[in-house]
Amino acid sequence: MAEFGDLLKALGECGLYQKLLMLLLSLPLLLNPFQMVGQVFIVVEVPHHCDTSWIRAVGPNLTEEEQLNLTLPRGADGEFEQCSMYSPVDWDLDSIVAYRLNDTEKCINGWVYPSEQPPSLLTEFDLVCDRAVLNDVSQSIYMAGLLIGAMIFGMLSDRIGRRPVFLICILIQGVFGLGVAFVPHIYVFMAIRCVVGAAVSGIMVTVVSLATEWVGVSYRTKALLITHTAFAIGQMTVAGMSYGIRNWRLLEIAGSAPMFALFFYIWVLPESARWLVTKGRIEEAKKVLQKAAATNKRSLPPEFLEQLKPEKEVKSGSFLDLFRKKHLRKVTLIMSCVWFADSFVYYGLSLSVTDFGLDIYLTQLAFGAVELPARISCIFLLEWFGRKKVQSILLLLSGLICLTLTGIPEALPVAITVLAIIGKFTATASFSTSYVYAAEVFPTVLRQTGVGLCSTMARVAGILAPLIISLDQYHQAIPMAIFGSIPVVVALFCILLPETRGVDLTDDTRNNQPPTKVGAEN
Repeated sequence: MAEFGDLLKALGECGLYQKLLMLLLSLPLLLNPFQMVGQVFIVVEVPHHCDTSWIRAVGPNLTEEEQLNLTLPRGADGEFEQCSMYSPVDWDLDSIVAYRLNDTEKCINGWVYPSEQPPSLLTEFDLVCDRAVLNDVSQSIYMAGLLIGAMIFGMLSDRIGRRPVFLICILIQGVFGLGVAFVPHIYVFMAIRCVVGAAVSGIMVTVVSLATEWVGVSYRTKALLITHTAFAIGQMTVAGMSYGIRNWRLLEIAGSAPMFALFFYIWVLPESARWLVTKGRIEEAKKVLQKAAATNKRSLPPEFLEQLKPEKEVKSGSFLDLFRKKHLRKVTLIMSCVWFADSFVYYGLSLSVTDFGLDIYLTQLAFGAVELPARISCIFLLEWFGRKKVQSILLLLSGLICLTLTGIPEALPVAITVLAIIGKFTATASFSTSYVYAAEVFPTVLRQTGVGLCSTMARVAGILAPLIISLDQYHQAIPMAIFGSIPVVVALFCILLPETRGVDLTDDTRNNQPPTKVGAEN
């Protein structure tokens, strides 16, 4: 009986067919960063103050400066308060000027923003003062969408296939992403963003399987990380797009509409042949394998294909199998913690881009630019040193850099930004390593379920990250202290994971045997 790895060697472990597949998988990842970090640029802080136009009824000829002096209190720094106003009174203008107003209250008639300010999510839905927390809540709800998508689409992909789930997610992200541009209310914005987050997560976890299941052992790392470089390029694109388009609704359209250009995937995106074999759909697997061989200008002997049969003991795995089998239970728990720590520090730094003291567009450009070498360097690091050592060291460095940031004074914004960029490099490299690692330690029948569970834990961290950032109102160092502590602790658990460098992918749960004992060494 032919092993799937032998078939890959016969048709070409990374030929033209696989390279075209990597290109197809990269295009959605080029667009996903806008959904991930785009909200940072549509909620940029602007000067504002309470709407005190009530005084115009008794003083229609007041200048703007006179109106503000009479109706707004000043803070200790001499500037007008942004979130409080003098309580309106039924006096005439002369009495107000003579006796002045003393009682203050929160803004009751909304806020006023600079007239030259382009429409933003902040100004249109008044995300200031007591309502500013709604921005962090909306970010967390988007992350909750990522969590929901990881759970649903991860398991669904193992049941109905990688291809249909990938196409469904592209459709959802395109339709609902464009719908965000037309929302009438902040709560509608949150709901639609949650759906978009689910679709983004579905695309991310499906790419892992399609990229790794179509290539040979020695090309797995390259295949997955090369597709992920598109995400880094997308990060830089977000900075340029956000700088050029300041109207938030137009920016949403520009960031979401290109997804519709990918609907041709219906005709060109292949299913995972390895998944088809594990499901017993041998004839379909033969067709896609023959097509791959023809594209790679290789020939697969008919008698070789006839030997292609799923092993008798290969059966559909269930979510419980991740915890029922001893070796899978250990791997699942540790990898879930690793993904949680990766996401925690990654989003902790990414969403703090406005807090580092420098121009947010340049900082985001630098954050995106540093992801490119971070992902490419992983290709070599993972092949030279293996998965376990690289994963542990990168997590440890990410945590230590965040802890170091807590000790740098705010008066040194350049030093803070440079260190944050280095932290983004290590966090990105660590996250990229986790994608490769998770795709290798879980068997084919549970790969999407396992990666989906890990991704779910990452999304829990993503939900918490914006809320942790808001703790800086109590002390500036609290968020980074939390973001740094968890990766340091989790890095120590990585030594318990099996090494998967050069080991073939497993297809079933193999009765409590870890992958290193059942895989074929390359």
